[in-house]
Amino acid sequence: MHIAIVGNIGAGKTTLTELLAKHYHWEPQYEAVDDNPYLEDFYQDMKRWAFNLQIYFLNSRFKQIVEIQRGDKPIVQDRTIYEDAYIFAANLHDMGLMSSRDFNNYLSVFESVKEFIKPPDLLIYLKASVPTLVNQIQKRGREYESGIRLDYLSKLNERYENWIDSYKEGKLLTIHVDKMNFAEKPEDLGEIIQRIDTEIFGLFPSTSNKTKSKK
Repeated sequence: MHIAIVGNIGAGKTTLTELLAKHYHWEPQYEAVDDNPYLEDFYQDMKRWAFNLQIYFLNSRFKQIVEIQRGDKPIVQDRTIYEDAYIFAANLHDMGLMSSRDFNNYLSVFESVKEFIKPPDLLIYLKASVPTLVNQIQKRGREYESGIRLDYLSKLNERYENWIDSYKEGKLLTIHVDKMNFAEKPEDLGEIIQRIDTEIFGLFPSTSNKTKSKK
């Protein structure tokens, strides 16, 4: 079982990954943010470091998905390799922050990598408005994120919506983050878990299926 959580910066992916991993007793796979040697430089000078950042993410995510596919443990993953290409790299190119030469080179590498990976069994999209994203980014207080521009978040949201609207690779579950507080309200988390159970096990999950999900 491979569940992946996608969404804009500050949507709550890491928090939900942690909560679901704890509930189902599954192994969490987190995005390599704190160890990323380009992230702080990128937020200071996006045009200079855009290509370097995206190549780092692509390589990191590819290694992660290969490990997931080789293993036999249920996984809940924070962000996917598809977002790197369809959302972030494409947006950087569209904003003029990545040259066409670098973008085309990046896409060529991505298309080669994509041949070796499978989509997740369930994709969970955390849909959030820009004000909600800003509020949650401010709450976690990462210094390198303080310079994120509102237009950058807005354009990312547009790309997420377009990608999700055309997503056909597998099962999809959309969570409206503006209307929930799953980090602090158990009833909101419970609603998400119930919806996940329905997607994975069907409308009336059997006891045996639930037991298997917790091993």
